[in-house]
Amino acid sequence: MFHFRSSKLFVVVLVVMVFATAAYAFAAGIAMPATSNAGEGEVVISGYTVSAVTYTYSTADPSQITSVGFTIAPAAKKASVSLVNGTTLQVPACVGTGAGPTWTAWTCAVSGVSVLSADELRVVASD
Repeated sequence: MFHFRSSKLFVVVLVVMVFATAAYAFAAGIAMPATSNAGEGEVVISGYTVSAVTYTYSTADPSQITSVGFTIAPAAKKASVSLVNGTTLQVPACVGTGAGPTWTAWTCAVSGVSVLSADELRVVASD
């Protein structure tokens, strides 16, 4: 009877070792090429500097703002603005001036913004 238990334990240990070896072989077989771009990490997002802001007013009604111009550094591919806190961005109303594909000088058309309601200049830009 003692001999039967030893044989049974030996078989169980042997089966466990076979599964462990197979799992190790499978995991060891997974390799990424040296040129792979898979991974995880973080990078600092730097901001933009907005300067030389100018506003253009309607000739028919000078209490209405019709466009905003500004300079942004570094150059950006896209830009949007909002002049009233809590409102949506004026998209795609911004146009870069000069040679592209990135610009430092921008002009953004706006509509429905009075001088009295304008309480912020929010610029969202990306490269």
